[in-house]
Amino acid sequence: MKAELINPFLEATVSVLKTMASVDPKPGPPYIKKGTTATGDVSGIVGIAGETEGSICITFSRECILLIISQMLGERQLEINDVVMDAVGELTNMISGDSRRRLEEMGHHFQGAIPSVISGRSHEIRHITKGPILAIPFHTIAGPFTVEVCFK
Repeated sequence: MKAELINPFLEATVSVLKTMASVDPKPGPPYIKKGTTATGDVSGIVGIAGETEGSICITFSRECILLIISQMLGERQLEINDVVMDAVGELTNMISGDSRRRLEEMGHHFQGAIPSVISGRSHEIRHITKGPILAIPFHTIAGPFTVEVCFK
């Protein structure tokens, strides 16, 4: 995977979370993910098409997403409910859109689908292509989340 195609997703993730929730995520070392089990408790996934096909998934630990959504909405969230799930879909959409805007500025053209949100311990994430899944763990003051990018 080319760094020039991955970095816009990381930059967009940091930018959106800083802007929308005043959370400053710190990336860890990337790795190739094996298997389909999510590392988090709730995940947003969106398909990407254009020059190539793929998907981006953001999977949050319970503690992390409850802090992010609480700060976004200005109202404390105590459980992963419909409000939190809807907000995860919106965050995924914003990160996907900002990523595609950044890629467009570099001359790459992609369109995004409507995000899907999945929750539950050990839920499965099925990317739309069979390519390698690059996973980038992030750490926040409230816990971890992971961005997964998979392109054909």
